[in-house]
Amino acid sequence: MTSLWERLEETATAARQALSAQRIAAAAVAIADAEGLDAITMRRIATELGVAPMSAYRHVSGKDDVLELMVDLVYGEVDVPDGLGWQETLRALAMGVRALVLKHPWLTRLPASQMVYELTPNRMHLTERALAALHSLNLDVDTAMSVFRTVTAYVHGATSAEIGLRQLMADRGWTSGDETRAGLSAQMTWLLNTGRYPAFQRYVHEGARKDDLQWQFETGLEHVLDGIAARLG
Repeated sequence: MTSLWERLEETATAARQALSAQRIAAAAVAIADAEGLDAITMRRIATELGVAPMSAYRHVSGKDDVLELMVDLVYGEVDVPDGLGWQETLRALAMGVRALVLKHPWLTRLPASQMVYELTPNRMHLTERALAALHSLNLDVDTAMSVFRTVTAYVHGATSAEIGLRQLMADRGWTSGDETRAGLSAQMTWLLNTGRYPAFQRYVHEGARKDDLQWQFETGLEHVLDGIAARLG
């Protein structure tokens, strides 16, 4: 089956056209940022763009194409500077993707196949940058891809957890870490009073960076990168 990107390249016209895949994607991203993925329909996008609903179907075949365009558009926001070593390249990519997901939290609502494996030009560009940086280590291609996927797995897992915490706080009306801990205190107190979780209890009493999510992310990322560096010698 012909991919969306091949079809778009074959049918590309002047950038000044009234409707384009880029405009459809931008409108859909704006809707999702404000109201979530469920608000995206072909009719809603057409309304936002001021065109007839059927006009969009000249560029996309349905919502799946729109989601693919949205993923590609926002991943174009990730900037990885040139001239960096492999660790700095992967660090810049990881920090950029975290910032991207926090800006567009609907990304975590996508099916895993789209969140992690969607092949779009901008996502392929980032993968290419990472693999090219790892090439300097003279790794075989399978190991290089495994290293890249290890870092991206950390990023997706950590950012999904962060978005999940945000959603929990929003659903319960909690606005701070202290309010969140107070809201969870009844079940937490019971669990800790069983005496089964002494290491976690120590963290509860001694942890000083419970609400510093960026520090937590960066520290975890450094451990991942340092571990890879040690393993590769």
